[in-house]
Amino acid sequence: NPPVLLNRIFMESAVTTSNQLPDPDKVSDDEPVGLTFEVVEEERTQEGQNVRSRGIYLVPNAITTAALLSGFYSILAIFLAGLLDGMDGRAARMLGAQSPFGEQFDSLSDMLSFGVAPAILVYSWALAPMGRGGLACAFIFTACAAFRLARFNVQIAVVDKRYFIGLASPLAAVLLSSGIWVGIDNPEWFNRSDLLVLLLFAALSVISGLLMVSNVKYFSFKQLDRQRVPFAVMLPIVLILVTITYNIPIGIFTVAVIYAASGIVTTLQSRFSSKKA
Repeated sequence: NPPVLLNRIFMESAVTTSNQLPDPDKVSDDEPVGLTFEVVEEERTQEGQNVRSRGIYLVPNAITTAALLSGFYSILAIFLAGLLDGMDGRAARMLGAQSPFGEQFDSLSDMLSFGVAPAILVYSWALAPMGRGGLACAFIFTACAAFRLARFNVQIAVVDKRYFIGLASPLAAVLLSSGIWVGIDNPEWFNRSDLLVLLLFAALSVISGLLMVSNVKYFSFKQLDRQRVPFAVMLPIVLILVTITYNIPIGIFTVAVIYAASGIVTTLQSRFSSKKA
């Protein structure tokens, strides 16, 4: 009988499908079901057995989170110090309040904000596992910042205002701090236990420091606001702003790297042209 046969086939398929579905009451506690923010990881016991555990340890992970927050705010503090460092000189010139005391006080502030703070930041976040080697790389940055500021103070009356001789300490601090910011925002790219990552930040610290004490000329932009420039100059500025808006830490780090490399490129070009002449 066709109706009876179809009904029997339907009932058998329904029973088979129901047997294949998982029973919610029999799902293992170690398997996350639905939307979950739980952490399930395997741990090895002292007896050598692998055991699945759910959750995290509160106290050490809370301390790590506080350290991460401190590092993030220290980066923001360095950027804020760079912004204020560019404002105090203009305010002194506008008000006619320039003095030798203000120049020396500004240098001491720069030493702490752009020489010591970035070095402590890069050591605590990246270079500490390297031990004395990481401490030496961080100290090179601090020492070079001190040399840079001392040289700037004694040459302030004879240097060309259009250029910096060596990478300015605020820009070196931005270069180093924005690199750390990129690492904090992208932990999947920068595993701090990886030797290559440690060497990368060690090299960034040393290179940033050496650029500060080099004789490489960098355009200072101090007299740019008094000159007219072609309208086409606005195009790369728009591209830079779009890049920074898309990803702020990567954008700032990219601009800092381009600026640091620009001085090297222009210096090499001038030397090659002088040799040809």
